[in-house]
Amino acid sequence: QVQVMESGGGSVQTGGSLTLSCVTSGPHVHDSSRCMSWFRLASEMKREKVAVIYTGDNTTHYSDSVKGRFTVSTGDGANTISLQLNNLKPEDTGTYYCAAAPSFYPNTHCLKENIYTMWGQGTRVTVAS
Repeated sequence: QVQVMESGGGSVQTGGSLTLSCVTSGPHVHDSSRCMSWFRLASEMKREKVAVIYTGDNTTHYSDSVKGRFTVSTGDGANTISLQLNNLKPEDTGTYYCAAAPSFYPNTHCLKENIYTMWGQGTRVTVAS
């Protein structure tokens, strides 16, 4: 079973930046491409998928609310991704979760939320106005 762990949250002022990291561990994570996503859960308990990446070809997708401000990328290995958060706004406040899908899903499935079965514990981002 693949395990997922996020890091890098914190508190910033409006307009600030943060970098979130996600590391997967477990069998075959270094040699398997997969869909990975960043979700966030805001205070009103609304979950939003903000960024998606397919680690095999680095295809990405962003929600309209973060497009142009957030960037998702793969790290040095196939088992790490990052989310660069720039020009942060108070409405970006929330708990950010990294999620991974089993590697048998092709990149055409990455936007489907029900494929993400492996989740991290979340990291908190707070943006003060």
